[in-house]
Amino acid sequence: MRPTRLLPALVLFALVTVELGGWSLLGMLTQRDALSPFEEQFFRAGHAHAGVLLVLSLVFFVFLGRTAFTERTQWVLGLGLLAGILLQSGGFFLHMLIGEEGSSSAGTHVTRLGAILIAAALVSLGIGLLRTRERPA
Repeated sequence: MRPTRLLPALVLFALVTVELGGWSLLGMLTQRDALSPFEEQFFRAGHAHAGVLLVLSLVFFVFLGRTAFTERTQWVLGLGLLAGILLQSGGFFLHMLIGEEGSSSAGTHVTRLGAILIAAALVSLGIGLLRTRERPA
C-alpha cells in the first residue's frame, strides 16, 4: 500500500486519540486541583500541537502524492513527519511530567528534535513540489 494512502488513514485514527486527550483534559480542568498551572500549560501545549500538526499532515500527504518522489522517499518523508509530530507533541507531555518551571528538561530537547524533523519533511516536500513537472491534462 502506498504511503499516501496508509499514513493519512493512520493519522485519522490518531486524531481520535487527540480527541480523547481533549476529553481527558476537560475532565482534569473541571476537577479541583487535578493539574497544577504548570502541568495544565504543558498538557494544553502538547494537546494543541498534536491536533494542529496531525491536521497539517493530511495536507502534507495530499501534496506528497503530487511529487515525483519515489515511493521509498515518500515513506521516509511521511514517517519522518509523523515521528516529528509525535516527538514535538510528546515532548510537551514529557516536560509536564519531569520538567520544572523555568528550566529545560529532556522534554524540551524532544520537542526541539520533533520540530527539526517536521521542518525537514516540510522543506523536502516544498523542494519536491518545485522540482516536479506538471503532467499535461
